[in-house]
Amino acid sequence: MGAFAGAGGGQNLCQSNWIRDKGFGMGAYVPRIVSPVTGQLEAAPSTGFVFEPTEANLARWRRWWRLANLEQLSTFVLISFLTIFFTSMLAYATVFGRDGLTNNISFLKAEGDALNASVGNWFGTFFWIIGAFSLFAAALGIVDYTSRLGADVLKTAYLRDAHESKIYFGLVWGLVGIGVVVLLAGLTQPLVLLVISAVTGGLMMFLYSALLLLVNRRVLPRGIRPGAGRVAALVWAFVLFGFLSVLTFNEQIRKLFE
Repeated sequence: MGAFAGAGGGQNLCQSNWIRDKGFGMGAYVPRIVSPVTGQLEAAPSTGFVFEPTEANLARWRRWWRLANLEQLSTFVLISFLTIFFTSMLAYATVFGRDGLTNNISFLKAEGDALNASVGNWFGTFFWIIGAFSLFAAALGIVDYTSRLGADVLKTAYLRDAHESKIYFGLVWGLVGIGVVVLLAGLTQPLVLLVISAVTGGLMMFLYSALLLLVNRRVLPRGIRPGAGRVAALVWAFVLFGFLSVLTFNEQIRKLFE
């Protein structure tokens, strides 16, 4: 589960794209991703905008940084903690200790049946609908941010004359097509897919922690470089997710050949 947090790390990488699309802060200086079908494509470059490290600009940046930290703590850390806490309490109160409870996706059916029996015939169905909607929204978000990151890299490094919105459009439907092929091939076991995504997410966290540390320490102006505490956190994340990725991958390889 620790390695699966890499998915959240990917979303963190895409925060700058979201800020750019909303036109917040320095996002006003670069074009946003628009629909290549209904939107107006912009010819302006999307490689970012660097402000002069004057005292006035640094003061504005520090105010924004405080707000960004507050937003992350409230909308990500706090809400994630509360969600995990209450769903864990719900599972403990409904199905903990039951005989025959399997360690797979059928756990959700058992919990829904328990809610139907204890609350009402409608509540378990409501639980399943909310779970399905949450999983769909998460999958949609992952497709979105993966395509945004891919379009950003391809536009900046390899396809400078192409429109980023069109690259994004192609990547989104490419991922959808790959998903269709995977399902048609018969790979429908959720746990297998979750393990693959966990290893991939952890590996991504492992790599981008090192890249963030390298880029932020070398490229950013001295006044906004990460301090000792954040550098230590990035080093810890690099070591932790590298270890978890290798551990999970090794465990699954051994199971495959047993």
